[in-house]
Amino acid sequence: MNTDISTSSLIFAKELDEAGGCTAFKSLSEIPKSAKPLWMHFDANQPTAREEMQNAFPDMDEHTLSALFDVDARPRVLKLENGVLIILRGINHNEGAEPEDMIGVRLWITNSRIISLRYRKSKALMTVSESLDTKTGPKNIGEVVTQISQLLIRFIETSVNQLDERLDELESLVLEDPGRSLRHNISEVRISAVLLRRYVAPQREALTQLRLIEMDWTGGKINRRLQEIQDGMIRTIENLDSVRERSQVIMDELASALSEKLNRNLYVLSVITAIFLPLGFLTGLFGINIGGMPGVENQAAFFNFTMILGVLVAIQIILFKIFKWF
Repeated sequence: MNTDISTSSLIFAKELDEAGGCTAFKSLSEIPKSAKPLWMHFDANQPTAREEMQNAFPDMDEHTLSALFDVDARPRVLKLENGVLIILRGINHNEGAEPEDMIGVRLWITNSRIISLRYRKSKALMTVSESLDTKTGPKNIGEVVTQISQLLIRFIETSVNQLDERLDELESLVLEDPGRSLRHNISEVRISAVLLRRYVAPQREALTQLRLIEMDWTGGKINRRLQEIQDGMIRTIENLDSVRERSQVIMDELASALSEKLNRNLYVLSVITAIFLPLGFLTGLFGINIGGMPGVENQAAFFNFTMILGVLVAIQIILFKIFKWF
């Protein structure tokens, strides 16, 4: 098998030194046979990825490989005879991408090996990988899993908090200056919350299953950290539900404000119409060109007629005030 770095799907291979650091290898042929934990990260977009993973891990069955290479894989955890399949979702931090277009993090974990596969770059996974280069990373396989999961949840929480802050801004705008353009902005926040929850909800169940798995790298401190991560996931789901409900309430407030604004404008138009209705009748009546019209020969007739109209408007305004029409 050709394992040259220019054609290999291997992105990195790191052997944990169990002290927070690692030894990195550039190709599959350089990796020694060792009992130390080894983390290998592959690029699924490369045509050689599936073949290289099969050759490097012959005990991985076809079902596991198919699950790892599934483009639209949903969050889940599956315990098999020789390892654990973990599929989680995280916020998309890639340039030009929408956060709710979540990235799949695919892991196959044995007692001494971690295999991760990507279609798109995951910030959480790469952050943990880079911490190994600076000797501040995880010391064992269990810590690799918990740190990746923790970062995934933290980034989701940050995104949900941003949606919540955006709703605060929109609510202030609705109260201060409601406009139809706000309807689109509120809908965008609600859609983002719905899309995030689509993957976050099953992720909670996946983390629950992960805590129940018994392997050499689980138990004790790892399970306690997984419990904390699961609690954070539950809080995130509750916050997402709150964002969805708040967005609907704000949308109702906006509809009410726009309706009130429209009714107020219609009321003003109705008052103006009521004022000018008798004026229009009188001007129309005195505008007909037939014999017998009073004031035709009187030079002061136009002035007097105008004064009468002015007095009539004043009387109408007084009556409207008395009747509390405005």
